[in-house]
Amino acid sequence: MAKNIKIKKSEENPESVELLAKNIILVADGFKKVLESPLNQRGLVVLLHDAIGAQKVTKVQIRLVLEALPRLKSWYIR
Repeated sequence: MAKNIKIKKSEENPESVELLAKNIILVADGFKKVLESPLNQRGLVVLLHDAIGAQKVTKVQIRLVLEALPRLKSWYIR
C-alpha cells in the first residue's frame, strides 16, 4: 500500500511547498533526459541494482520506481 509521504527538514521548520515542487520538477525532467539517452531501461536497472546492492532492492522494485519517475509532476504538481 502506498502512503503519502511528507518531506520536512524538521517539525518546526518544514520545507516550503515551492522548494518541494521545484525539486520534483527537476527530478522528473532529469529522468526524462536519462530516458532520452542511449542507455535503455534494462541497462539502467542493471546499473542501479549493482550500485545499490542486490540484498537491499530488487530489479522489480527499481523498475517500478523508474516507471513512476516521469509521472511525478502530474502526481504532485498542480
